[in-house]
Amino acid sequence: MLGKIVLTILIVLLGLVWIRRHRELEQRERRQASSPSAQTEAPPLNDFRFAAYLFLVLMLGTGGYLYYARWQDEHTLVTVVLHRDGAQEPVTYQVPKGQLEERAFTTADGVRVTVAASERMEVIGL
Repeated sequence: MLGKIVLTILIVLLGLVWIRRHRELEQRERRQASSPSAQTEAPPLNDFRFAAYLFLVLMLGTGGYLYYARWQDEHTLVTVVLHRDGAQEPVTYQVPKGQLEERAFTTADGVRVTVAASERMEVIGL
């Protein structure tokens, strides 16, 4: 997760450097174009800037929404029922979905449970 954040910050910084360089080149061209010998005008980049900022906002918004959706899904409580050999009643636990593993889980209360080979685990609410 930290690597993704660092990569995102690096890309944003590179984009800012590129925009700054592009502005400097644009200002030089405008100075040269303002001389009486050259009357050609450089095309405005406002549309491209708007599109770039809109894309950036869209990507950040989408990333934030997906992060929140994953976090919410991992913290959804599911019911785990353990059927043990020799026990008349099964044991029921409330477990966050992100804490489920193949043969073990951590309950909402923080208790770590390992399922034995002779037990059957039933997950309700997936």
